[in-house]
Amino acid sequence: MDPINVLQADVLKTLASPRRLEIIHRLAEGPCEVTRLAAELGMSQPNVSQHLAVMRSAGVVERERDGREVIYRLADPDIVVACGLMRSVLQRRLSRLADLSAERPADDRPASEPPRESVLEPALEAR
Repeated sequence: MDPINVLQADVLKTLASPRRLEIIHRLAEGPCEVTRLAAELGMSQPNVSQHLAVMRSAGVVERERDGREVIYRLADPDIVVACGLMRSVLQRRLSRLADLSAERPADDRPASEPPRESVLEPALEAR
């Protein structure tokens, strides 16, 4: 097995958390200490620290001590680029699904199948 595939899978597992993605997007704005990250994201400091530890072990973030504070930064700014590409892919997918749902007549659905609009609305509103 290709070692790069193994590393990529590890990083993608690490990124498979909405909270970690929030942290990454915040760190894309610049380095930040844990307490400020927690306050800005509305998370507890221990929870942010746990997420950062996981991301650090996967090589996604780096830390630097400044006196009593620990400042975190992205290990590579292209991490945000990769996340942005995936976000664009998902937005296009949601758009296609919404288009398909709008084209499909309501009486064409089996009685047991809920209307697709109800499934897609929260995801589309997030766009």
